[in-house]
Amino acid sequence: MMDDKAQNISPYLGRWVARLRGKIIASGGTPEQALRAAQKSRHKETPEIIYMSFPFAFPPLLNSVCSALPDAEIYLVGGAMRDILLNRVSHDLDFAVPKNAIATARRVASALKTDFFVLDESLDTARLIVSTLDGVRDILDFAAFRGPSLDSDLRGRDFTINAIAFDLRQQTILDPLNGAADLRAKKIRACSETSLQDDPIRILRAVRQAAAFGFKIEPETRNAMKAAVNLLPNISAERQRDELFKILEGPRPDASLRALEMLGVFPHLLPELTELKGVSQSAPHIYDVWEHTLSVIQHLDGLLADLAPGYSAEKTNDILTGLLTLRLGRYRQQIAEHFTKSLNADRSLRALLFFAALYHDISKPATRSVDESGRIRFFDHDQLGAKVISERARLFNLSNDEIERLQTIIQNHMRFHFFVSRMEGGKKEPSRKAIYRFFRESGEGGVDLVLLGLADLRGTRGHTLNQETWAAALDVARILLENYWEKPQETVAPPRLVDGHDAIKEYNMKQGPLVGLLLEAIREAQAMGKVSTRAEAIEFGRAWVKENQK
Repeated sequence: MMDDKAQNISPYLGRWVARLRGKIIASGGTPEQALRAAQKSRHKETPEIIYMSFPFAFPPLLNSVCSALPDAEIYLVGGAMRDILLNRVSHDLDFAVPKNAIATARRVASALKTDFFVLDESLDTARLIVSTLDGVRDILDFAAFRGPSLDSDLRGRDFTINAIAFDLRQQTILDPLNGAADLRAKKIRACSETSLQDDPIRILRAVRQAAAFGFKIEPETRNAMKAAVNLLPNISAERQRDELFKILEGPRPDASLRALEMLGVFPHLLPELTELKGVSQSAPHIYDVWEHTLSVIQHLDGLLADLAPGYSAEKTNDILTGLLTLRLGRYRQQIAEHFTKSLNADRSLRALLFFAALYHDISKPATRSVDESGRIRFFDHDQLGAKVISERARLFNLSNDEIERLQTIIQNHMRFHFFVSRMEGGKKEPSRKAIYRFFRESGEGGVDLVLLGLADLRGTRGHTLNQETWAAALDVARILLENYWEKPQETVAPPRLVDGHDAIKEYNMKQGPLVGLLLEAIREAQAMGKVSTRAEAIEFGRAWVKENQK
C-alpha cells in the first residue's frame, strides 16, 4: 500500500485530506468535506482528517494580529486570501470573526498603537489603517460573520475565488467552494445561484477581476450576470461609481468596457453611452463613435504604459511607439508624479482621465450633421459634452474639483488637434501666446489634454496613421510639456509684475472688471515675451488702458 510519502501529494497542498493507513483516499476544502468524500467509498472506516500545509507568504501584519488575539477565533478572508494564493501583495486585509468585530478591532488597534473607526455599527464592522515609515498604508477591516457560521459567510460572498478563509489560530485554509481550484483554472464562478441577484454590483466586479487577473468568467455565471443587469439601478450611485472607477484604473479598461457592453450594462449604468454605437464619422476617422471611444481608451492605456518610469523602448519594434518614447521619454517622471496627485482621496487622477476619455465624444450623436459636400460634422460637441459629463459626474457624487477637471478636459480636447493640424500643414508651432492661453484655460489638466490628444489621434486613424502626422503630434506634445515643466515662469504662469493696487494708483482706475482684464493682458504680454520688467509692465499697462478706455 502506498503511503503519502510515496504518493504525489502536490495536488492536495492547501487542502484537507482523509487518510487511511497512510494513504490519502479523499480530499476537500474543509474537514467536513474531506470526511464526507471519504465516507462515500469507505463508509465503515474512520479516516484521519489532516490539513496538508504548504508554504506561502503572509503579510507581516498577520503576526501582529495573531499576537494581539492569541485565543480568538478569527479568519483572514476575501481578496487578501485570494491575493496570497496568487502570490500578489495585498494591503487590504479583511478579517471575519463570529461576533463582536468592533471590539476585536479595538483590541488590535490598541496592540498596534493605531486608531480605528467604526464602519457600520449595525453590521458590526470596523477598520484600522496602519501606515509604515515608507508611506504604505495597510487597511484592516473586521466584520462579524454574515450568517450563523463561517461556512454560511463564505457561501454568501460574490465569487469562489474570494470565498477562501485562513484560520489564524489553526494556521489552516478553509475552502468550501473550491475557490483555490478556480484560481488554478483561472476561472471566475459565482458562489451561489442568487449571488448576482443578491448584489448586482458584482456584475462590474466580475468584469474588473477578470481583467485584473487574466481570468475567464464561466458561462453559467456570465448568464446570471446578464439576467441581473436590470437590477443595477437599485444600487447606490456611489457603489456604481466606485466599481466603474476601479475598472478604469485597472488593466485593459477597453476590454472591460466592451464586456460591460456585451452584458447589456450601459442602459442601466451609463445610458448616454448607448447612443454612440453606430454613429458614423468621416475620414480620417476609421471607426464609428463607440468603436473610436474604445480605441482611444486602449491607446491611452498603452501610451501611459509606454511613458511609465522604467519602460524600455527596446521592448517594441513599433515605429510609432519608438517615436513616442524618443520625443517624450524624458518626461516619464513628471507624468508619473502628475498622476500621484489627487483631487479626491478615494479616486485617482488616472481613473478620472479615463472617465473623461470615455465621455470625450459623448455629444457627437446630438450634434451630428452633414454638409453639402457630404462631410459629417459635429459642431460644438466639445462644449455640449462638457455639460453632459458634468451632469453624469454630479449623479455619481464626484467632488467639485473632479467635475471641474472633467469639464476642462472635455471642453478643450479639440485644441490639441488644432495645434497638430497647424504643425502638420504649415510647420507652425504653437505660439507663446497660444501656449499661455492653453494652460490658462486648462491648468494642471493641460497634461491630461496632451495625453488624451495623443490617444485620440491614434484612436481616430488607427492603422492609417502615418509617421509624419504622428511626429507632428509628438512635436506639439513636447512643446506644450516642455513649457509646462521646464519654462513655467516664462510662458505658463509668469510672475505678477503689477497688482490691482498698482493699476489703480498708476492709471487712476476704479476697482472693477477692467482692472482684472488689464492684469491679465500684462501677464499675457509677459508670456509672449513683450514684457519682462516692472517698468515695461507699467508702460504696457498705460498703453492698454489708453486703448481700452476709449
